Amino acid sequence: MMPATMFTIGHSAHDLTTFLGLLRKHEVTAVADVRSVPVSRFAPQFNRDQVERGLREAGIGYVFLGKELGARTDDVTCYVDGQVRYDRLARTDDFAKGVERLLKGARTERIAIMCTEREPLDCHRTVLVARVLAERGVGIDHIHGDGHAESHASAMQRLMAKFGLDEPDLFRTPDERLAEALSRQEKRIAYVNEDLREDGAAG
Repeated sequence: MMPATMFTIGHSAHDLTTFLGLLRKHEVTAVADVRSVPVSRFAPQFNRDQVERGLREAGIGYVFLGKELGARTDDVTCYVDGQVRYDRLARTDDFAKGVERLLKGARTERIAIMCTEREPLDCHRTVLVARVLAERGVGIDHIHGDGHAESHASAMQRLMAKFGLDEPDLFRTPDERLAEALSRQEKRIAYVNEDLREDGAAG
């Protein structure tokens, strides 16, 4: 049985009270933090210890899944010319374990997958994690800073429009156009490890 809808949210520069209000509006009961590095210079209220404490005091669960579902993997086989490739990252054992933990947790909790960026399309929580969950049949809604929730399908339509790929194409299916849009966005946002690029260690 597929779990109920999961959410994604970016903490952006919200204060904690505003962030908690967004979660409560959508009746979120647990937050899954998918930041590889759970600290923020510009929003220290979202450093791991502080946000975990604030959430728990508000009666909302917290779990750190940055090792499993973060975008800055230590696995050098996931890099090509120094940049993370999401298709490779999605095939790792850690990533699969993280997805299974989300699916299991969503049977009893109303989960929001949290990362940093305000705009869902600018974050791997949407371009990678939500994409994989959607392919597994999970409903995904993206919580925006103004409180409204956008369906994953709507977000993907916006992504295609961003690259001029939202109109019917004689030679490509909608799925092929979406795959291209996702690939192009990935190249814009995926983490780059300059050491791997310079050393030529990726391949």
